[in-house]
Amino acid sequence: MTDVTNRLCSNEVKDAGIEIQGLDLEDRGFETRAIKDGQNPDQWDSGIIIPPIHSGNIFKQDGPGLHRGYKYGRCGNPTRTSLESCLASLDNAKYGFAFASGLATVTGVCALLNAGDHVICGDDLYSGTNRHFAVIGKTKGLEVDFIDATVVDLVEKAIKPNTKLVWVESPSNPLLKVLDIPSIATVLKAKNQRILFVVDNTFMTPYLQKPLDMGADIATYSMSKYMNGHNDVIMGAITTNDEELANRIAYIENSMGLVPSPFDCYLANRGLKTLPIRMDRHIQNATEIAKFLEKHPSVEKVIYPGLESHPQYELAKRLCKGTSGMISFYIKGDLKTSTAFLKALKIVTLAGSLGGLESLIQLPSVMSHAPVPEDMRKQLGITDNLVRLSVGLETTADLIKDLDQALNIATADS
Repeated sequence: MTDVTNRLCSNEVKDAGIEIQGLDLEDRGFETRAIKDGQNPDQWDSGIIIPPIHSGNIFKQDGPGLHRGYKYGRCGNPTRTSLESCLASLDNAKYGFAFASGLATVTGVCALLNAGDHVICGDDLYSGTNRHFAVIGKTKGLEVDFIDATVVDLVEKAIKPNTKLVWVESPSNPLLKVLDIPSIATVLKAKNQRILFVVDNTFMTPYLQKPLDMGADIATYSMSKYMNGHNDVIMGAITTNDEELANRIAYIENSMGLVPSPFDCYLANRGLKTLPIRMDRHIQNATEIAKFLEKHPSVEKVIYPGLESHPQYELAKRLCKGTSGMISFYIKGDLKTSTAFLKALKIVTLAGSLGGLESLIQLPSVMSHAPVPEDMRKQLGITDNLVRLSVGLETTADLIKDLDQALNIATADS
């Protein structure tokens, strides 16, 4: 394993990143890697099983420039190294990087670009990502186009001589579009090997989908969501198998100060250990709830890749191990109806996040996706009666009863 901290505070970053060599990842299951990789007790003098929180920001040197693998907290930290080793392993990646937030990964990737470069984005993205490219990116001289990336031909037609980056989510947020990642990767590399293909894999996690194995150059994550899973961390992550990209990302992360705290790394590392078990339960609960909602008289339409009614149902079955815990659905009514429904819930919590133990629900048009231009929201179908539900780990029957009573209250006068 290459030591991520050796060169991050100097001009030489050739070997930066987390690299796993000499290991056949297929020999060990995901659950084993989530618990064991990066966690070897022999790396600590005490032999402690759980990697400790290294909260100090400076490290003693044995001589000028003679350190023991760590120099300064921004450049590297043993707690962060443990997490990054585990992240890389879970994504079948050679290199993993923990960032200060999910949006910090967008900042880091955009720092790979130059003014005049063309970027293709999926049209349905987390609003913070949309805003970064549409506002900050364009201010910095990027040329940005948003397209429906479910149609691979549209991706191909959007490519220009100056196209340098394609950024998508699959499933997307909040409309849960599932993309044919391998086909997009094939099209991009046939056109231009230098185009970077980035997949935000937050909704799926490496447990359900591995974008790098499908041809993506970079996978990004909001670790705040399923990967950590406890709604108590703000963090992002990047994984890649490309050494040159890893060198550049390591340099950018360090130079721009986009690093997470040791304590947050400790918490996220803890969360990863239960990721497979949690995701299985998220899927179980979400599948039952999606089927319930699809039959409810107050619901107009349900969007869940695990339902046969989803337009990319077969694609999701082919590419993914499961369909996560995210459901979007349209209530019969308007903003007044949606508001009444959200206020009537007793177990499901109205809050603007996802992927945690608790079931969370929100109205994208006035919450998470309010920053998206109104005409774009209308075109996509992000209306005032579209609800996004992050199904948690509570008792399924309790969640269904709560949703049922709230829907009945909200539509009683309709």
